Amino acid sequence: MSSPAADVALLTDPRYLAESAEPGDWYLDNILQDDRLLRDALRRLGLTSERVDWSRPGVAWSRYRCAVFRTTWDYFDRFAEFTSWLDRVARETTLCNPAALVRWNLDKHYLADLAGRGVPVVETRFIERGATVKLSEVLAESGWTDAVVKPCVSGAARHTYRLAPATAAGLDPVIERLLAHESVMLQPFQRDVTMSGEDSLMVFDGAFTHAVRKTPKAGDFRVQDDHGGTARTHTPTADQVELAERAVAACRPAPAYGRVDLVRDNRGDLAVMELELIEPELWLRYHPPAADQFAKAIADRLAPGKTDS
Repeated sequence: MSSPAADVALLTDPRYLAESAEPGDWYLDNILQDDRLLRDALRRLGLTSERVDWSRPGVAWSRYRCAVFRTTWDYFDRFAEFTSWLDRVARETTLCNPAALVRWNLDKHYLADLAGRGVPVVETRFIERGATVKLSEVLAESGWTDAVVKPCVSGAARHTYRLAPATAAGLDPVIERLLAHESVMLQPFQRDVTMSGEDSLMVFDGAFTHAVRKTPKAGDFRVQDDHGGTARTHTPTADQVELAERAVAACRPAPAYGRVDLVRDNRGDLAVMELELIEPELWLRYHPPAADQFAKAIADRLAPGKTDS
């Protein structure tokens, strides 16, 4: 029998495998800071870990007690490959978060499920694969004069566009190409994103640990640092914490970890913008004690009697 490779595989993608960042590579340095904090926390619990490219051929996944999704930030560009890999690896080791939860969270139709379970989410219209639509007509039907359209399977603001009735026709060819092979979603633009920002609350084993506020650069609406957005520590209100924990509690099965992105919608009510359970940026470096909560959540999944359901 082969000896274990490590207790925990921390899943990344080929771009982020280096163990040190070149001078000036702040993006990789941020990733490595968070992974070091988690690996140190796992070590304190007696668990070994190593960073592994999820797509590397020939990995013996059964040699790991579990695999934890961390920075697999190319899955949406390699969707068919990723989902096939997910099915295979789920039979070989424990996945954290579980495969069923990952499949559900891959597609932003999950927002409709959350709404059906009583969780307030940003109003969303789905346009299904194969449909033929004119965005101007969808806007007219909804009454929205400022909206955002993007694929239901996406990340890093992939094919995310802001549109208005006057600009909708120019995006029709782009959306038509996307609809040939995937579904898209349309939401009213949330004005508070450019005014106050978007708040991300981290939740481990159902309990809130810390938060950041993400704001776009001047003249943009995308809060991701890939597009010039910035993040800073944030002290959330009690109702934000309650909603974040309620959103995570509505998931089936329960996640070990996740991030809940919240905004004040255009009516002034708190709403879930996104629920990130696959490979969320968790900003452990902004609140190092959260790494211990993360490590404990992983260790709990390895306890006897736990299953990847």
